[in-house]
Amino acid sequence: MGENKKNKKVKNEEVKEEVKEEKIENFEEKFNELNDKYLRLYSEYDNYRKRTANEKIELIKTAAEGTILALLPILDDFERALPTMENAEDKTHYEGVMLIYNKLKRTLEQKGLEEIKAVGEQFNTDEHEALTQIPAPSEDMKDKVIDVVQKGYKLNGKVIRYARVVVGC
Repeated sequence: MGENKKNKKVKNEEVKEEVKEEKIENFEEKFNELNDKYLRLYSEYDNYRKRTANEKIELIKTAAEGTILALLPILDDFERALPTMENAEDKTHYEGVMLIYNKLKRTLEQKGLEEIKAVGEQFNTDEHEALTQIPAPSEDMKDKVIDVVQKGYKLNGKVIRYARVVVGC
């Protein structure tokens, strides 16, 4: 009988040891699963943080787009008025208007506005809007911009108004 008790004790200890090993394996699996979830969640949060930071920077860059678009017709009016005023007898008005025009233009340029170069450039649908085609005055002016009807502008590298142009054919 003493041996039976010893065998049972050994078997009980073996069973307890197996249960412990199973529990350890379960804990390791659970740990690995939770660690994987944590790493995925951390990566998603990091990507979210980077994306929102980039969106915020982009929003700041283009926040004034509507205001600048509203000011472009005024800039156009100045550019049409200045050549007619230049020939006037009273130069003081011309100089005053020229100062205001330059100040407005400089301020818009500081905010990221830049004029799209057009005359003599290769026609580019990403920056130009062709209003019409006319026969090119020379062979080298084919498919190039001959005249600008309305200037185009970019704001921080993004086209906000396409240059309306006449293209040589």
